Amino acid sequence: MFSRSIPALVTPFAPDGAVDEAAYRELIEWQIAEGSSALVACGTTGEAATLTMEEQFRAVAICVEQARGRVPVIAGAGSNDTRVAAGNLAAARDAGADAALMVPPYYNRPSQEGIYQHFATLAKGAALPILLYNVPARTVTDIQPATLIRIVREFPELFVGVKDASGALARVSEHRAALGPDFRQLSGNDDLALAFNSMGGVGCISVTANVAPRLCADFQAACEAGDYAKALELHDRLFPLHVALFIDASPGPVKYAMTRVRPGFPETLRLPMTWPSEASRAAVDAGLAHAGLV
Repeated sequence: MFSRSIPALVTPFAPDGAVDEAAYRELIEWQIAEGSSALVACGTTGEAATLTMEEQFRAVAICVEQARGRVPVIAGAGSNDTRVAAGNLAAARDAGADAALMVPPYYNRPSQEGIYQHFATLAKGAALPILLYNVPARTVTDIQPATLIRIVREFPELFVGVKDASGALARVSEHRAALGPDFRQLSGNDDLALAFNSMGGVGCISVTANVAPRLCADFQAACEAGDYAKALELHDRLFPLHVALFIDASPGPVKYAMTRVRPGFPETLRLPMTWPSEASRAAVDAGLAHAGLV
């Protein structure tokens, strides 16, 4: 269920700030047609931090409805409050998601024991599989390998994989050695996906796939086939875009890029996120041109 190219979908907003359901459905349809293997609804790139709970899980439900079982839907459902996270898991299940993407508690800065206890508590009532999401740059919390291994070994049927955005590539080998190949390791960094896959990863939960779903799907297919010459060619083609999408605060650059590849795509972001700078837009333009997308 969890492999190859999985876009962390942006959430389109109408000019008044409401979720633009029509644009969201069109985005989902395009992603499936272009070869994305699953969809993440309401993750970081989807501006989940500024969605109400009702908006968040309505967006998940829309994604499920539009996907119609053609690809799995993974719902962003994490929280820094264990009780809220448990409620989010239930809401993701009720919305029809196939799995949940869960960060460790952020801001609180729990110990490794606190991280373990958070996920162990969630495991007691979880009704759908969980992909752990380790993104220390945003959460200021790092699920250390020993803690991740402990969580997965204790609840192997529930914690089925990880989106690893730690940037520590050696962890791919460490996790694989302890947990085996069935534990699904997905890169959380587009620019590291080639190296990540070569060490045993099976895909990427991707920002760039919002803009270049076919190229990202082809890249992951080449990796899966062991054709690393083709994968390197595609990586080089996409690399400037991978970098450009993070020159300014995400998801500003990727939403700008969406307006370039899909004219008419909504430009609205919710504060405190803002439209990217002129320099950032120029870098995105250059990246899109290098990839042959404009």
